[in-house]
Amino acid sequence: MTPATDPPVTDPRLLLLNPADNCLVACRALPAGETLLIDGVPATLPRPVAMAHKLARRALAVGDKVLRHGAAIGSVQRPIARGEHIHTDNLASDYLPTYTLQDGSKYVLTSHD
Repeated sequence: MTPATDPPVTDPRLLLLNPADNCLVACRALPAGETLLIDGVPATLPRPVAMAHKLARRALAVGDKVLRHGAAIGSVQRPIARGEHIHTDNLASDYLPTYTLQDGSKYVLTSHD
């Protein structure tokens, strides 16, 4: 590849699971104040991020879907900056509804109450 076509550099301590993802996974614990390259753009972590936790790959707005493994895992509840930790304080789960086979013949939505 030539420099003009090389993909943007992301810190090797971060893992992109799917090219469509808008989050990255920390491969080790990362301290607050650490500056990482994310898609070629420096981002300073505002708080510590535990190993296997998610960081925003780009700025995310309220209502955006967070994608991991190419699938939506939740909705953003407050703006999230590039490099910010994505966790329960800024993400609401969007788990798919659960269906069960009723009478062995048709699927029905199962209540989660």
